[in-house]
Amino acid sequence: MGHPTSGHTGGMNGIPWVLHVDLDQFIAAVEVLRRPELAGRPVIVGGRGDPTERAVVSTASYEARAFGVGSGMPLRIAARKVPDAVILPVDQEAYLAASEMVMATLLVQPGATVQVLGWDEAFVGTETADPEGYARRVQSAVLERTQLHCSVGIGDTLVRAKVATGFAKPAGVFRLTAGNWLEVMGERPTKDLWGVGSKVSGRLAKLGIKTVAALAAVDPQDLVPEFGPKMGPWYAELGRGEGASVVDDTPWVARGHSRETTFQQDLTEPAQVEEALRELTARVLGDVSSEGRPVIGLTLKVRYAPFVTKTHARKIPSTSDADEVLARVLTLAAEIEPGHPIRLLGLRAEMAMPDDARKGHTPTRGGW
Repeated sequence: MGHPTSGHTGGMNGIPWVLHVDLDQFIAAVEVLRRPELAGRPVIVGGRGDPTERAVVSTASYEARAFGVGSGMPLRIAARKVPDAVILPVDQEAYLAASEMVMATLLVQPGATVQVLGWDEAFVGTETADPEGYARRVQSAVLERTQLHCSVGIGDTLVRAKVATGFAKPAGVFRLTAGNWLEVMGERPTKDLWGVGSKVSGRLAKLGIKTVAALAAVDPQDLVPEFGPKMGPWYAELGRGEGASVVDDTPWVARGHSRETTFQQDLTEPAQVEEALRELTARVLGDVSSEGRPVIGLTLKVRYAPFVTKTHARKIPSTSDADEVLARVLTLAAEIEPGHPIRLLGLRAEMAMPDDARKGHTPTRGGW
């Protein structure tokens, strides 16, 4: 979606705060708004809404999550966990329209600087003596305009605000600052931090760092051998909840575009794989062409049956030539393991960044 900049500058005679606004069960909530009779029922959204097809869960209502259903789970397994669930197809246009209405509501809040993170979340920077009161007014404004509930994390840094939202759900408000960070987060596992997934958490554990408090106490330089001179100190900073404290409303610039296809029947022949890659490349290049920036890197994602995923990435000489990109993709495809049935192919094209694009270490969601 587009990433608007704020329509307001200036403060409210108070202390600078960062708010993280996160819509509750966003996609499921949009579907329930369209079908009020689904309120209170387990709702699962994914693929074309058919659990007999290969697809994954995009989102699940809280009622479905209670049965252990989560994003990324194969739809057929989710359907097995909740036999009476209502399973709906993904409707991106409806979610985009709802998201844009939410973001427009945030932009007109008094003294707000808005940094959009995705369909269902954004940072809001403001100055106020009463951040909880401001957060509740934001919630009320979003609810009145869109009929959607949101949770709000309050922090003195972006990281603390983002993490605070997890304690605010559903539809609540929670504050995390330097004063209570270790009290709240200290004994929690490092994977609970924004920007630290299971893999990084496992690598930290091998170094004897298992909790947020342990990560907060580490000498940043001790992480350099494992994570490098940039990421090592950054993970230590995350452990302390530190980092940027000013919401940046610079228009967001995509680093790349990706597409993927799950096949209803496994691909077993090289000709099938090549045809699928040609189609996938054309779709990705269609997205890239609208950016007007050359491709500088490619990542091929291959999911073999039953469910083993591998990625192959290459930097390539900067090019805007579609035939050259396709040739590079097909070269990359030579790394696909012969004789292994393929259930999914994905392709990501990384683009050159404009000189004025925002740089920094704000963690990003998703991606391969």
